Amino acid sequence: MSDVSTGRHRGNAGRRHHILRVLGYGILTLTLGLGLFGAYTYRHLNENLTNLDLREQLGDDRPEIEIPKGDGRPLNVLVMGSDTRAGEGNDAVGGEIDGQRSDTTILMHVSGDRSFAYGVSIPRDSMVERPVCYDEDMDEIAGGFGMWNEAFNLGGPACTIRQVEQLTGIYVDHFVVVDFNGFKGMVDALDGVKVCIPEDVNDTAGNIDLKAGTRTVKGDEALDYVRVRHGIGERENGDLGRMKRQQAFIAAMANKVMSKGMLARPDRLIRFLNAATQSLTLDQKLDSVKKIADLGAQFQDIGLGNIKFITVPLETYQPDPNRVIWTEDAEELWELIRTDQPLSRRLSVDAFSASDKPGSRKPDETASASPDASPEESESPSDSTEEAEPEDEFTPDPERVARENGLC
Repeated sequence: MSDVSTGRHRGNAGRRHHILRVLGYGILTLTLGLGLFGAYTYRHLNENLTNLDLREQLGDDRPEIEIPKGDGRPLNVLVMGSDTRAGEGNDAVGGEIDGQRSDTTILMHVSGDRSFAYGVSIPRDSMVERPVCYDEDMDEIAGGFGMWNEAFNLGGPACTIRQVEQLTGIYVDHFVVVDFNGFKGMVDALDGVKVCIPEDVNDTAGNIDLKAGTRTVKGDEALDYVRVRHGIGERENGDLGRMKRQQAFIAAMANKVMSKGMLARPDRLIRFLNAATQSLTLDQKLDSVKKIADLGAQFQDIGLGNIKFITVPLETYQPDPNRVIWTEDAEELWELIRTDQPLSRRLSVDAFSASDKPGSRKPDETASASPDASPEESESPSDSTEEAEPEDEFTPDPERVARENGLC
């Protein structure tokens, strides 16, 4: 088993591993941008795309496609981060890259009626039973028990798709592999993203130095913000805390793409789309920017507030505290996807929506009545007590989520 456990990377060379999750979330932002910019000529962007036909490698023993209950058909899109391509953008973060490595897997589920969507992040350190799969030459790759990201390392996207389908029973309609080099260009094209850093961060192991405060980050500082493991937020300072912060960061990117300011700056949007499409490898069905834009339009119809991001339910893997293993609640999550249901209240507690943004604390959903309200309009304490819904462990707490993930 290759040793890619968290906390063992050093210096700039580790940077490429730790920002790839954000690249995975970038497909949501990309599709939103394409949906908005349909009038732009697609020829140049089409030339940036790379497509793979993996049908032979995936074989015939795939999960059945769920029959839609309504007019539409649910979609499951698997997003994978990769650092396979050598390129100029890697010089500052450890040099050019050889081989295939993946730090990211996100399964995006889009409901058949297009009323909701959610993305499930699967940590690279999840211990799972990897199924038999096949490489591009159709040579068999033996299965075995090990870390989640070994499937991609051994057999690329085809093995990861088989792993998802065999372990969850969910049919993957589309896949997207997002390369490392695109992230920095995407952020810079947006003229940065606003974040809040509660206190100074000095991570000597990762060569990261961030000053406290609310500001717009871009370039290397943006990479540092999404990869730092310690010093941001009140808990889960390791890989899981970083994953949640990355989810919030990409939500801010999506918000910026959808903002009026971006619509007024087509030059920035074009740069964003160019950087993003240069970083994509997709299935044979998504072979043009227009088809990606059509997918993006479906996300746009859903609305940012109805697009959630969560992490698969997990716990520490007892034989190795640097690894995690899925809990029984994971099967509940997979069943919701298989049956095209929204997230349950329990699974939604720590979810981010794509409308949440770093840089501003989420409003308290249980705030009291406005001080400007008249006595007649305001509830009395007794009325409020009687009518308020009792809080329990499944009640979302926006302020807690903000504190835990470095938002302010």
